[in-house]
Amino acid sequence: MPDTKQPALDTDQAIAWFRQASPYINEHRGKTVVICVPDRLLGTDLLSTLTHDLTLLSHLGVRLVLSFGLRSDVDARLSKSPTFHNGRRVTDDAALAAVIDAAGSVRSELESMLSMGLPNTPMAGAHLSVCSGNFITARPYGVHEGVDFQHTGTVREVQNRSIESLLASGHLVILPPTGYSLTGEVFNLPAEEVAVETAVALGADKLVMFVPQLPKNSNGDWLRESYAAEIRNIASARVQANEPLSRTYNHACSASERGVDRVHLLPESDPNALLRELFTVDGSGTLITTERFENLRQATIKDVGGIIELIEPLQLDGTLVKRSKEQLELDINEFTVLERDGRVVACAALFLSDTNATAEVACLVTHPDYQGGGRAAKLLQALQKIAKQRGAKSLCIRTTRTAHWFIEQGFTPADVSALPADRKASYSQSRNSKIFAITL
Repeated sequence: MPDTKQPALDTDQAIAWFRQASPYINEHRGKTVVICVPDRLLGTDLLSTLTHDLTLLSHLGVRLVLSFGLRSDVDARLSKSPTFHNGRRVTDDAALAAVIDAAGSVRSELESMLSMGLPNTPMAGAHLSVCSGNFITARPYGVHEGVDFQHTGTVREVQNRSIESLLASGHLVILPPTGYSLTGEVFNLPAEEVAVETAVALGADKLVMFVPQLPKNSNGDWLRESYAAEIRNIASARVQANEPLSRTYNHACSASERGVDRVHLLPESDPNALLRELFTVDGSGTLITTERFENLRQATIKDVGGIIELIEPLQLDGTLVKRSKEQLELDINEFTVLERDGRVVACAALFLSDTNATAEVACLVTHPDYQGGGRAAKLLQALQKIAKQRGAKSLCIRTTRTAHWFIEQGFTPADVSALPADRKASYSQSRNSKIFAITL
């Protein structure tokens, strides 16, 4: 006889949930999601659940990139206490050897867990192709505050085309927190930096970061949705109390400000956090959304303070010529600014010759938190249009450190004669700035 028992209540609830999740399943198909797994989750039961969920997401058509941290694994391999400065490891020879060893070990563990397909397991019969490689080009982090970080590096470039090709072929890409220089050196990188830079380079739809504590507002209530500015304020208040958490919040904000539409902070304590966040209405964490309101406009005297904030660090390190507040006030009508949520995030000045035949762009600066989103190019294009409207036949710039960027924008090398006549006197031989020009 057939079994006539009614389905259990939890089965009905599961079916109801599946129906409710169907719009989200459709929405996420074909989307690119970068997930950063902190070292705290490695070796825990949560990692096993997460790898099952990643396999499920992949079979639902989500394109996945997984980065992972190694701090505790590296510490366990060292015979002496590790050295950190401002949250970054000082990677000496012994620490680098430990990083390389730990990276290979953890990557192998992740690959084996993502390859499970035995009967009576959550991934029975499933197959997921996993790839890793030298997708991160790095450079030395260098010396900061007198501390030589040795083999600690920072991301120079993400080989996004190679990653895109693998994602398009259905592979899950694993990124260890290591990078390689053009000279073949290996560098230890922060896992969160790898995740953020990869998400930005890929134009990822989502970046997921696991945290021990979700951000709360002034009333102590969990924030389900917020903007980068609010999360940064919370991070600033936590610097003394919990520096690692503050650092994660700031990385998340950086990704949002640089164009990642959705950044999700998920609780490490919830084994179902990832699926709950992606496939339910309420979610499980904090969503940081991109504020898209940006206004390109002529500067006013009220913008002097914001412009000073932008250019002062570059004046101090010699990238820009020093300009006094008084000089900025005199030249303010020549400036164009990009404003975002009431804050000046980029600026540039346009100076025309007396005859308006030539023009010069000066003081083109984007705030570090907003770099990588095409804002400088947007400003430059706007100034080219303004110069052309005013009758200029050519546009020139002078730079000491960003020559290649201007070449990419169509500028070609020139000499002092390309500068507007009344601007030639301000050329400093001691700075030896390179001059580039473009025909309008």
